[in-house]
Amino acid sequence: MSKFYEGMAEIFEVDPARINPEFELNSAEAQWDSLALVSTIALVDDCYNVMLDGSALAACTTIADIEALIAQAAKG
Repeated sequence: MSKFYEGMAEIFEVDPARINPEFELNSAEAQWDSLALVSTIALVDDCYNVMLDGSALAACTTIADIEALIAQAAKG
């Protein structure tokens, strides 16, 4: 499992095995709030050395959406 997925599991306080691209950020087991957003920005910076836009990140609904933002930010 990637360091990013492990970090997302910590942020949402869920079993790392639950984190996958289809994981819903606003589900019964996850709360996509301001603390989760800030933590995710820091995690992405640590894992990928890219900074994500907070408003774009807030619009994400799944882990796959975050991964797409990371790919876009990495391209510059």
